[in-house]
This record gives sequence, C-alpha cells and structure tokens, in this order.
Amino acid sequence: MDHAGVLALFDRDLREGARPDGPDALVERVGGVVRQVSSAHGWNGVVWSDRDEAGADAAIAEQIAHFCGLGLAFEWKLYGHDLPVDLGRRLRGAGFTPQPEETLMIGEAADLNLDAEPPDGIRIVPVTDRAGVDLVAEVHEKAFGTDGSRLRHQLLAQLTADADTVVAVVALAGDTPVSAARMELVPGTRFAGLWGGGTVEGWRGRGIYRALVAHRARAAAARGYRYLQVDAMSASRPILERLGFEPLTTTTPYVYTP
Repeated sequence: MDHAGVLALFDRDLREGARPDGPDALVERVGGVVRQVSSAHGWNGVVWSDRDEAGADAAIAEQIAHFCGLGLAFEWKLYGHDLPVDLGRRLRGAGFTPQPEETLMIGEAADLNLDAEPPDGIRIVPVTDRAGVDLVAEVHEKAFGTDGSRLRHQLLAQLTADADTVVAVVALAGDTPVSAARMELVPGTRFAGLWGGGTVEGWRGRGIYRALVAHRARAAAARGYRYLQVDAMSASRPILERLGFEPLTTTTPYVYTP
C-alpha cells in the first residue's frame, strides 16, 4: 500500500470533504476548519483544520466559542500528521482533555484475509430495526462500560433515514447478544469505516471480533468500496494486522466540555 497516497486520499475524502454522519447533523466549513454540528445526542466536533502556527490558537478559540455558544461539548479529532506539529499542546492549553490514543488502520478490501467465521454456537445477524439497535447498545454498554444512549439514537436515525449508509450486526450466543459492530459507508468515496466493535467480557478471545470485521469487510467489498478504515485501540490492532490492515498514523480525540 502507498501509505502517503492513501492517507492523503483519506484526508481529502473523509476529513476535508466530510459529510454529515446522520440526518440531524450539519457539516460546516469556516476559516480553514471543517466541523460537524449535531444535537446533544450526536457527534459534535472538528474533523479537519488547515491553519498554520500563526492562526492555530485563533481557530481553537473560535471553535470553543462556537460550540459553547450552542451549549455543546465537542471533540477535536487530532491525527498524528496534522499541523502545526504542536497542535495537541495548544489544545491542552486551551482546556481540551486528550482521550486514549488510537491507531488509524486502513486495509484494501482485495488484499484482506476475509475467511474468518464465527466460532461454533455464535451466529451473526443483521440489525435493521429498533429491537436490533437495542441489542447493539446493550453490548456497547457491557463491553465498554459506557452509556449507549448516543449510539442508540444515532444508529436508529441512520437506519431510518438511509439504511444504505450503515451496516450493523450483532453476534448472538443463543438469544444472548455477546458482540456487536457497525460499518459506515460514505457514498462517493472509496472508504467504509468500521466502528464500535466490542465483545462482552467472558466471550473475548474466541474469534468473534475477528469474524465481525471479516463480515463487514465482505459487505463493503460487495458494495464496491476499496478501503476499510478503523480507529483501532491497542487490543484490536494485532487482530486487524493479522487480517491485513496497515497502520498509517495515530488519532487522538481531544474533548472540550463547556
């Protein structure tokens, strides 16, 4: 893979050319910054910025004023190759709190190992309605220990507004949800994003996460998407590398709460 070329394409298509991730979201381009503004249930934040050292602090202050004026917490999604090189330090100085660093990994669908199947006793079922969304949110809460309300709202809104832009699946042991994940498809680009893959403790280490990645990757390839993108945590990175994904850079969410 041409890492520099694919990373430039990723920046152009998914960051500088970002599209709203739901029906209640709006993407705005102001002063070299691309941001998404949504409801309190959606994702609010900065996905791209093109400001030099002289203008970076002013851009940060502008975004704080904008989102605080709306009463919204927001995230500045910082990538390891973003400029200026000290942007992370500037964000911390302005009151942002960095979250754990992740690795941006991208795989070319044609080159991935997609033979992984779920272990015996596990079946993967598509999520198409509110009941399925509730199962995804239940897994999310048990796997990550966080509130699944925002995920529930966003996924149901996506499935209702345009089901062709999202694929969600849940892995069941009998009738018990033990793992879940989703994939967001970006029309007009070559990228599909894999998000939210999580497995309930006690069911990890059995190949379920790997099977869900392969399942979604096959679905993306069947729809004509060339690249699969993941923001990988440390536990996921080795699994993704074995499937054929390659690390391109890091990504760190910087969160600002009014």
